[in-house]
Parts: sequence; structure tokens; C-alpha cells
Amino acid sequence: MNKESAAALKSKKKQILENWLSNQLQDAALRDDLMSVAELQQQSEEFLTALIKAFGTSSAEDTDSEGYEPIRDILNEISISRARQGFSPRETSSYILSLKEVLSNVLEDRFKEDPATLYREIISMNKIMDSLSMVTMETYIKGREEVILRQTNEMSEISTPVIRVWEGILALPIIGTLDSARTQVVMEALLEEIVATGSRIAILDISGVPTVDSLVAQHLIKTVSAARLMGAECIISGIRAEIAQTIVHLGIDLTNIYTKATLASALKMSFSMLNIQVTRATGTSQNNKQNFGF
Repeated sequence: MNKESAAALKSKKKQILENWLSNQLQDAALRDDLMSVAELQQQSEEFLTALIKAFGTSSAEDTDSEGYEPIRDILNEISISRARQGFSPRETSSYILSLKEVLSNVLEDRFKEDPATLYREIISMNKIMDSLSMVTMETYIKGREEVILRQTNEMSEISTPVIRVWEGILALPIIGTLDSARTQVVMEALLEEIVATGSRIAILDISGVPTVDSLVAQHLIKTVSAARLMGAECIISGIRAEIAQTIVHLGIDLTNIYTKATLASALKMSFSMLNIQVTRATGTSQNNKQNFGF
């Protein structure tokens, strides 16, 4: 981009900003529920000021040069914030692409009598803007990956709650498929709660696990082994008929692990292992308290 083009764009900065904002506000991709007009105007003015300044440098076509560093910082901040706010890729990319049309109109008006120069300057400007659009999308993708990873971690934590069902007894209902990453989360949550509560029994309820294959079984065995190292015994409950058949068919050895068909059966076994006796209340409220050991 030559100095004459840079000067023409600088002199029309106010008009460019107005037309660019108009294009963005008319675009159906603009999400006014995620960003206010005032915020959009501030972002656009800051970006355009830095861009026109970069156009006037000797390395105007090199978007990796030092002159474009402030622009890359602005684009990174905008892309990350839009990724976190829930903007789509199209909504994010249109921010840069909508400016190309406005810049092209200014250059066409300036060089309308010189088609050769106009062609060169339009090509140069498009090259710059396309490069900046790539920066925008690369940063947006990274931002979306961070959001997805955070949401995945939060969902893993929510779906693996460790419940203290009785003094010395923990229950961990597992819902969904167990993979290596999730097993690590389950194991860490269970071991931390065993240490915090001093519990001696941990019930792993797999009623919500759709299928059990050799990999899932190995993950369960590892969790049981880790709990035993912490001084707690594990009971696996929720062994349905189809799961039992699968385990036998795969030749998985669970003979050293306590298993029960239901959570209630596992809880009853836990009481027996801890020598806890629970009786049905038949007397006064005082007797009820004594029966439950309060």
C-alpha cells in the first residue's frame, strides 16, 4: 500500500468509521443481546485508528511487523471476548470483513481515474485485511477451545459428586461413560473426600453407566485399588443383568471386589461391614433417636 492510499484513508477516517458502523449495525449477524452499540463503536474506533496508523508505515503490507502489534493485540482481545460471549464464527469474522467494503469504496473514489493503481491498492488492502481476518479466526478458535475445555471440566465435576450418605460411608454415583480423563477426576474427587471425612466405605454406583467394557472395568478396578491404598473399601453397585453378562463374557475378574445389584443393597452391606445396626422405629421420638444412634 502506497503513501497516497494511506493518506486518503486517513483523511476519510471519520467517514470510514461511520460507514463501517452502519454496515455492522445493519448486518443480521450482529448480536445486540451480547454487545451494546456503544461498546461496538469504541472497539471499532480503536481498531480503525491503529489500522490507519499501520497503513502509513514502511511495512504496511507485513501484518507480522512491529507496526501491527497493537492491531493484533486489539483483535486478540476482541476475538477472545466474543468467543466467551457466545458469538458464532461468522459473527466474529464479519467484524473485519465488513470493513473491507468500506475501505475499497474510499480507494475506488480516490483512484477512479487510475485503474492500474486502483487495482494494485485494492489487492494490497485485501491482502492485509485477509491476513488480519485469519488472526481473528485463529484467536477465536483458541478462545472457543478454552470455553469448551472449561465447560467439560465443570460438567465432569458436576457429574461425579461424592456424597456422604452416613458417617464413614461415601457414595459416588457415576453417570455416563468412563474414559481415562474422567476416571482421573472421579478418583481424585473420591480420594480427597476419603481423606477429608476419614470414611472407610466407598460405594461406586454405576447404574447410570450405559455399558461396561474391559476399559471401563479397568478404570473401576484402578479406582478401587486407589481407595484401598487410602484405607477404604469399595463396593460397586448398580450391576445390572446385562452388565453382569458382559463382565463374564469379557473374562473380567471382579472376585476381589464387592458388588451389589442396587445402591440399597450396597448401603446395607456397608452397615454390616461397619457393625452399624439400623432398626425400624416403633416407640417414641426418644426411642427413634436411640435406634439411629443420635
